[in-house]
Amino acid sequence: MSSIDNLNDSAEVLPRNKAPRDWRREARDWRRRLGISGDSSGTNGKASRTWLYTLGIAAAIGGVVNTANVITLWHGAPARGLLAPVITEGSSFITSLLFFWIIWFAWCVAPPTVRPRWKLLFHGPAAILYSLFHVLGFVLLRKLAFDLAGTSHEFAGNTVREFLYEFSKDTGGYVLFLGAFTLVNRLLNPPLPATTPISQATFDIRDGARVSRVHLDDIVAIASAGNYVEFKLRGAKTLLMRSALSAIEQELAPSGFLRTHRSWLVNAKHVSGFVPEGSGDYKIELGGFTVPLSRRFPEALAKLRGT
Repeated sequence: MSSIDNLNDSAEVLPRNKAPRDWRREARDWRRRLGISGDSSGTNGKASRTWLYTLGIAAAIGGVVNTANVITLWHGAPARGLLAPVITEGSSFITSLLFFWIIWFAWCVAPPTVRPRWKLLFHGPAAILYSLFHVLGFVLLRKLAFDLAGTSHEFAGNTVREFLYEFSKDTGGYVLFLGAFTLVNRLLNPPLPATTPISQATFDIRDGARVSRVHLDDIVAIASAGNYVEFKLRGAKTLLMRSALSAIEQELAPSGFLRTHRSWLVNAKHVSGFVPEGSGDYKIELGGFTVPLSRRFPEALAKLRGT
């Protein structure tokens, strides 16, 4: 019986001796899945810095652009004073930052540089949602601000046309900041130098307080097992670690580990052959066992054939 079966069997016994729920641990797991954990077994805080640095860039760019717009509007109609331009541009600036997390969440779910490419379709509804919240937010802020100031303000007559106009601008900003997240993340996570032998690299597998340091060359494949991942090592040894498979993929991808299935990562150095399964799927031979290669990961097949 495999370790995954043992894990499932143990999960069925847990309700009889149910331990207190570890809310702090569950919160760490969710932060790791969103890429903002800072945990040593996940992103080491680099994703958190990606978020903060890109938010700072967005605030700086937005501040400059909105200040220039205020000056332009005031210059075009000086008789109206500065209040109306400040409220108009300031409300847009505040709500764009307030809902900036939507772009961040979409980037975490579907980074532009990560396969499979169909995940990029997620950015369509995310861009619409961001623009919708942005527009509704600044309309409400403007109404509140003008009411408090005791002045009147005429809002756009054709709601659909004005929303499409704002959506076109928000889409440009959305794409710009997706690129900013990607660039900042790349600067914080530079690729491994080509001169560094992978065989010298190690990886710490944590199971509670126990830490097993293994060479990357000794890791043959990694499988998802619920809230855990199972490391299959040379010599038929296996180790479990509480983590999301996507977090392990992000950390080990630069070292030659490829996602071949939603539940599997493989070390390309250990692949010895392919067996067609029909409909574009394959079985990958890794010494004493096989791993599925889904047709949804064609880039993995291309890279493995080229290794």
